[in-house]
Amino acid sequence: MRDVLDELTKRWEAGEAVGLGTVVATFRSAPRPPGASMLVTSGGEAVGSVSGGCVEGAVYEEATGVLEGADPVLRRYGVSDDDAFAVGLTCGGILDVFVERVDRATFPELDSVAASVRAEEPVAVTTVLEHPDESKVGSHLLVWRGRTSGSLGSARIDDAVVDDARGMLASGRSGVIEYGPEGQRRGEGLRVFVNSFEPPPRMLVFGAIDFAAAMARMGAFLGYRVTVCDARPVFATHSRFPGVDDVVVDWPHRYLAAEAEAGRLDERSAVMVLTHDPKFDVPVLEAALRQNLGYVGAMGSRRTHEDRLRRLREQGLTGDELAKLSSPIGLDLGARTPEETAVSIAAELIALRWGGRGVRLSDVEGPIHHHS
Repeated sequence: MRDVLDELTKRWEAGEAVGLGTVVATFRSAPRPPGASMLVTSGGEAVGSVSGGCVEGAVYEEATGVLEGADPVLRRYGVSDDDAFAVGLTCGGILDVFVERVDRATFPELDSVAASVRAEEPVAVTTVLEHPDESKVGSHLLVWRGRTSGSLGSARIDDAVVDDARGMLASGRSGVIEYGPEGQRRGEGLRVFVNSFEPPPRMLVFGAIDFAAAMARMGAFLGYRVTVCDARPVFATHSRFPGVDDVVVDWPHRYLAAEAEAGRLDERSAVMVLTHDPKFDVPVLEAALRQNLGYVGAMGSRRTHEDRLRRLREQGLTGDELAKLSSPIGLDLGARTPEETAVSIAAELIALRWGGRGVRLSDVEGPIHHHS
């Protein structure tokens, strides 16, 4: 829903109804992840995508149907030998799409969701996909870390879903959970989709150089909240890094320690050290490698890398802590320019996140997509 939230909220505030199709589950090589959405307006306009084009036509028809009064519906789309190009996924994947009508009556809490997303306050939207009582299908319960809004039908169901949703929200996961009809942990008949809206992950780029500018642009493209930090005020300026979320003048290790202490870093955060100067990069790497971060990389030659490792060992870092360091940074793409180097680093980030091998797809067999 995040990808269409602005348009969805605008229509909702205007009192309009839309048909909303949301990917709730995927299997094999499905092109869009859970949470991807497409909305259809009463005027016939389509916004967003659930499959990159393969099944949009079929979802469009379902969305038009709920606008005309049909009940919410859960549909599965996959390969069809007879008509794959019409409604199937020619990529070989399977996806489940839930289609519902969204307006002020069916989703009165939408403005609260939008406000939390804009404020970067984590919130999960839970939706009933299947229920023995069909009138409960499409019910929503909003879950924050410290409060809730709405109901899925009973206090017992709500309690079970809230516990699970908060766990998924903490890790940034979206997906379907199955329960018994009254929220029993073991059972079937009730399926709930948890759509987690966590703040964008952080990317901290240390060293205000030309490679940092390219990396900052790449990080923003990948959906990170990007900070460029350097202790030299003449280089760390907004004019040199336009479009970056934050440009900070501070010693890198001091800034990183403060952000960690404030709880603004987590296991999704990525740290890139591009300074090439031991007095900057060794202290910040020491601080970063002692945190539970998603990625820590440092630029430099192999000789520079060996010197860094020696200095970090002298600071007391363990072998397990040093093993978290990606250095020399990036994948072997033969990159030369700052922009190519940024692609190389981004490729390593993606490969580590999804378990990719960093080789040519044409040289390997098996599924294209990996799952974390």
